Amino acid sequence: MQPRQGIVEIFSTFVQFDVEQFSGWVTDAKLRRSIKNCLEQSPKQESDRFWAIYWYNIWHNQPSSLAVGHLCAYLQEVCYWVARKLALNFKTQLSVSDCFQVAIANVPKILKSFNPEYSSHLKNYAQLAFERVLKDAIRLRQEADICSDWALLHKLSRKRLVNSLQNSGFNSQNIETHVLAWECFKELHTAGNTKIRQLNQPNAVTWQAITELYNAERLKQLSSPTPAVNEQTIEKWLLSSAKAARAFLYPKMVSADAPLKDSEDSNLLDILSKDDQTTGLTELLEQEEAANVRSQQHQLNQVLQQAIAALDTQSQKLLEGYYIQQLTQQEIATQLNIKQYNVSRKLSSIKKSLLLTVTQWSQNTLHISLKSNVIEDINTGLEEWLKVEWGGGAEGQRGRGDKGNKS
Repeated sequence: MQPRQGIVEIFSTFVQFDVEQFSGWVTDAKLRRSIKNCLEQSPKQESDRFWAIYWYNIWHNQPSSLAVGHLCAYLQEVCYWVARKLALNFKTQLSVSDCFQVAIANVPKILKSFNPEYSSHLKNYAQLAFERVLKDAIRLRQEADICSDWALLHKLSRKRLVNSLQNSGFNSQNIETHVLAWECFKELHTAGNTKIRQLNQPNAVTWQAITELYNAERLKQLSSPTPAVNEQTIEKWLLSSAKAARAFLYPKMVSADAPLKDSEDSNLLDILSKDDQTTGLTELLEQEEAANVRSQQHQLNQVLQQAIAALDTQSQKLLEGYYIQQLTQQEIATQLNIKQYNVSRKLSSIKKSLLLTVTQWSQNTLHISLKSNVIEDINTGLEEWLKVEWGGGAEGQRGRGDKGNKS
């Protein structure tokens, strides 16, 4: 992949695929005009990280397709490399472009969970989030691929079945009949069955029992009376339910730069709604807010550096081995002459200690209410900081020191 150069390209271009391979960058004219206008009004040159936070703040205050478009463009490289790694490393029917589309479609969700008070590096946060999204998608798809329709029906919850049928356009009465047939199927065919993944369809006796149960329960559970049905109708309804569930839970991907049905000269990116350009005053206010965020991040960086410096020598070596040298736990155990399970326990204990330091600082300095979701976000930000900010900076210092010693 050819990396993009310059703020304009980073915030206005998108990955283009050709036969599942990266083929180049395609420019969105509206986004290009937008970012060029911002750069012309900006009093000084800023980094891509600054503009990422700038557009995030605009999106956070008033979500718009323009802000999301800039942020989607910004995250193209990191999304591509995560998609490529997982598509190649996991045995799945998803191609690189499939994985890319699954991940990039989750940008709005990622933005909702991102908090610049904990981390200013949206790309690093998105990398972890893209990995989680794709691993979940791959796991679910692998389960679906090895599941028969009957096994899938067994694994479904009532809520997901209803959502699937609604998504397929079923009316309320048909949803009622299909759900009741599914409930009878689960009660008489899958209850207590231990061979779920390759569950076979019911035999003739079971089909008859399911049908008789449905015809009895329809008089009690359905909101309006319906005629009795036979085994073939029940089977048809259940297969329709399985088809609807697969389409809802594992939808087919359509490329955003694929031509629209009615026009070969336009694509989905062309129908983004137009937004008014942000004013210079808005930009200056956002820059001031970004400066405050950077100041807070600098303070937090010092707090964490001091906390690590206060650790005992073995704990510091363990962190360096794990995050800087990227050693396995077994390699660290050998290096420190301790058991591998002690490395795991020690690492967990150190991270809990650092997490406590960050949460206390956040509560005292930022006056943040420490709810469970907030603590989870802080923990994610801490992991990112250890991998990128602390690990990267410490690695650079060690590298310079090692070169000096060698010479």
